[in-house]
Amino acid sequence: MEKLLSIIEKNPRLSNAEMAIMLGVSEDEVKKDIATLEESGIIKGYRTIVDKDKANIQTVSALIEIQVKPKSDYGFEEIAERISNFDEVESVYLISGGYDLCALVNNVSFQEVAMFVAKRLSSLEDVLSCATHFILKRYKEQDVILFDASKDDRRNISL
Repeated sequence: MEKLLSIIEKNPRLSNAEMAIMLGVSEDEVKKDIATLEESGIIKGYRTIVDKDKANIQTVSALIEIQVKPKSDYGFEEIAERISNFDEVESVYLISGGYDLCALVNNVSFQEVAMFVAKRLSSLEDVLSCATHFILKRYKEQDVILFDASKDDRRNISL
């Protein structure tokens, strides 16, 4: 199963027949194993990685570090779940360092991030502070290179 998961993570568009050849098993076995992985919740979904720059999509992404006051008996789980339920939030992580949680907000405008942090996130009872970092350029995402190594956008400068 681990090899199958690795193959699916790298390229979920492969057919069951292609994966069966790679694994040396039958196509029916691959189909059955994928169904089991989906039903058990091990496979949570399939995503497409879009190069927003090439598609000329004018949105921003932000990493928001969040310092919270954990609840006794719940730790960070309750506040992490509440933050996860916001539509703007794509991902939430428990992190080490000066902050406790990190939320990824994707595909929104700069103003939407600002309003989300100011009005919705920072106003939560257990949120102590936030630090918002805007992603300026993506070079690699989910193991996919997003830049053309042969292209250099810097201008020549001569003195």
